[in-house]
Amino acid sequence: MRAMIDKIFGTEKAGFILLYLYHYGEMHPRAIARGMEASVSAVQNQLKKFEDAGVIVSKTVGRSRVYFFNKKNPLTKPLMEMVGIVHSSMSLDDKERLFKQRARPRRAGKPVIGRDQ
Repeated sequence: MRAMIDKIFGTEKAGFILLYLYHYGEMHPRAIARGMEASVSAVQNQLKKFEDAGVIVSKTVGRSRVYFFNKKNPLTKPLMEMVGIVHSSMSLDDKERLFKQRARPRRAGKPVIGRDQ
């Protein structure tokens, strides 16, 4: 899976950040960095590149900056479709390993199900 993400999105971090935003809808950089086991500054730099390109936008919630896909940009829909294909082709084990953060507890034994399922 990692090699596929590298080839499609240029870097592994870029691909994982887009997958995180696709899976969760919106996230702040620290949560993405924690899930990816990367530095917050590396995640923030990549988010800034996506924001400069107009693919994602951010808003301030309290003292945190939250990022999500920019639905007004015409390039976002095809990008989200591509990210969705990568997301749906991931094995359940990969999804559970990558998307282990929960906003609320999951029922014991319930598998991770993405937005497209």
